[in-house]
Amino acid sequence: MIDQTKVAAEVAAELAAGFRGEVIRPDDASYPEHRKVWNGSIDRRPGLIARCAGVADVMAAVKVANRAGLLAAVRGGGHSFPGLSVCDDGLVIDLSLMKGIRVDPDGRTARAQAGVLLGDLDRETQAFGLAVPAGIVTHTGLAGLTLGGGIGWLQRKYGLTIDQLLSVDLITANGEFVKASEKENTDLFWGIRGGGGNFGIVTEFEFRLNPLGPIVLAGPIFWPMEESPRLLRFYRDWIASAPDELMTIVLHRKAPSLPFIPQELRGKPVVSVVCCYAGAVEEGEKVLQPLKSFGSPVLDLCLPKPFLVHQAMFDPSFESGWWYYYRSCEVTELSDEVIDITVDYSMRIKSPITTYPIWQMGGAVARVGEDETAFNGRGSAFTFNIGGTAETEEGFAEERQWVRDFWTALSPHHAGVYVNFLMDEGDERVREAYGPRKYDRLKALKRKYDPDNFFRLNQNIRPA
Repeated sequence: MIDQTKVAAEVAAELAAGFRGEVIRPDDASYPEHRKVWNGSIDRRPGLIARCAGVADVMAAVKVANRAGLLAAVRGGGHSFPGLSVCDDGLVIDLSLMKGIRVDPDGRTARAQAGVLLGDLDRETQAFGLAVPAGIVTHTGLAGLTLGGGIGWLQRKYGLTIDQLLSVDLITANGEFVKASEKENTDLFWGIRGGGGNFGIVTEFEFRLNPLGPIVLAGPIFWPMEESPRLLRFYRDWIASAPDELMTIVLHRKAPSLPFIPQELRGKPVVSVVCCYAGAVEEGEKVLQPLKSFGSPVLDLCLPKPFLVHQAMFDPSFESGWWYYYRSCEVTELSDEVIDITVDYSMRIKSPITTYPIWQMGGAVARVGEDETAFNGRGSAFTFNIGGTAETEEGFAEERQWVRDFWTALSPHHAGVYVNFLMDEGDERVREAYGPRKYDRLKALKRKYDPDNFFRLNQNIRPA
């Protein structure tokens, strides 16, 4: 049995020579800050944190850790739900200093390093009226989101984040630098588009850019939660013929205490449909008119606004340091039974900060062939990401149990799961995320690129 703490100290000494970034030990003043991750319920103490300044630092960290048999976690944005970007006793390879972005507006491509957050990329690309479809919270790390697939506001119009991926630079478990694209290391390129961090550390991504805005018709429309049974049935029928430009997310929660929420609505149980129309505002207004006029909305914030403003809208609802717990599933339809279960458990929400999205899928996501990438479930209709949140440990156990009960109640309707929404749920759930055929293919790929499973702090695919 390797003494990880002792090995970490030895690795620190070896890394320090020639390392351009920061090597942080447990007794350093900055250690408490840099060991933290987004999910406050995760409390781990690595033996060493290597904050890489460039590719050479990443290569050195991988080589030294692998040679020493040191457990290694890889951190991009630190947004992993189960906290897989930090470990106890071992090494954290922290990429957060690597924030380079280069946009080619004429070629409509962008290159982004592995420490870039979604908001960083959006700001640079929107300066040219361009975008990469990616997520709904600006402080999410681009790397982890991309490698798992990447769902977000623009997916129905342009597809997943991986559907824009042109090439990657990657460091293997041996510390070697390789490139992958449709023309080079094509098996690896297939695998990293959905297979997560199992095959190496991607240090740079090259994306295709898409025209967007910068003004979009977007935002939430709120109804009292007691209208949810009727609203969800209307919504189900209405979106059946929705154009690809329209993306929606349904939320149930207590209205948050945010500046744009009227005082009298705060804390009240509400259901909202949050929209983003990735096309002409005038067309979007026609498409959204039936929704806006349904029932008795208590607040309509679906208005023309900069995409950057809309993309940051959820940030205050997912603060760093809060305690989060998730269980996720995909469903083939919003049947009456699914709707009834959804409403029942939504009415039980107690925490003022618990909120969970029901993602509308389809559109461009479904038009990419199922075998073209490792990502699985392109035919899914909706994705539930049931999350319970507490500001601290107080009340967290109750929120977690609510999530588990809700998820279990939906189990007869489960039809897969998005790998980026998994907690630490074991091998069988990872297999479920990919399906048996893709899972076996990924295991064979893992054997080729990481036969000793050095990269195992992830939604792990063990080598065949």
